[in-house]
Amino acid sequence: MLQQPDPRNRDLIVNIGGELSPRDQAGVSPFDSSVQGGDAVWEGLRLYQGKIFRLDQHLARLESSAKAMAFTEIPSRESIVEEIRRTLEANEMTDEVHIRLTLTRGVKVTSGMDPRLNQSGPTLIVLAEWKPPVYGGGGIRLITSSVRRFPPDCLDPNIHHANLAQSILAKIEANHAGVDDAVMLDKGGFVAETNATHIFLAEGRTLRTPRTVACPEGITRSAVLDICRAEGISVFEEDLSLTRFYRADEVFCTGTMGELVPVLEMDGRPIGKGEPGQFVAELSGLFGELVLREGVPVVGSV
Repeated sequence: MLQQPDPRNRDLIVNIGGELSPRDQAGVSPFDSSVQGGDAVWEGLRLYQGKIFRLDQHLARLESSAKAMAFTEIPSRESIVEEIRRTLEANEMTDEVHIRLTLTRGVKVTSGMDPRLNQSGPTLIVLAEWKPPVYGGGGIRLITSSVRRFPPDCLDPNIHHANLAQSILAKIEANHAGVDDAVMLDKGGFVAETNATHIFLAEGRTLRTPRTVACPEGITRSAVLDICRAEGISVFEEDLSLTRFYRADEVFCTGTMGELVPVLEMDGRPIGKGEPGQFVAELSGLFGELVLREGVPVVGSV
């Protein structure tokens, strides 16, 4: 699966530090912490009919990650929302939009690792693109990566930082295997997540998903858990081996960029009947209703 660029994104307006610029003219300083060492935190947001789904939860996670990284300054949520609004309006966007929100530690006075070299405050980057769910509805194939997810005693996965080397290495393995993404295990050999998404399995009408020990607290993941509780669907967060996924009736992944997507195959083994199942289709429908019900109005007439 290779994302296909949308022609409408050729003339994007990008927001860097409050300055709106055409994408070909926008630039980040070589002294910015994101360039120097991936010293930044980020969120992926999705816009539905002028509303951003669970905006408050996304901004809370951004703030939490910045605090964990000891950022000395964090923009207010109101100021961040205003920059998102300005960016969306500049691009005349109201729907089928994915927003990559990045907060870096800012520009350094000279190159180096030491955060004390950051003396000008953080840099907020708002990149909004025309981008419907990236996987489509047909389902994906996965392999298991040799790259393990860090446990909390190495690097807490609940810091949503911008150093994505682990995920990139796992994705390279998936590319070489000719599949869509890669499952990543934790230090104990249990499934953590994929290189880009959280993952669920279904055994009949019971759902199971890995604990957030070696994977971050996902916004879409939590939405699925909320849907299950509201609908009386049994769901458990626990350690799960690859075998549990291989023999599951259905498997699906969740994430802001791709929403809910069925998994057809793992490590060459078909999941269930090897086609999208009815349970994930049902949950996808409920999720579609939820995103419109819980969205925070940002642009347009809503």
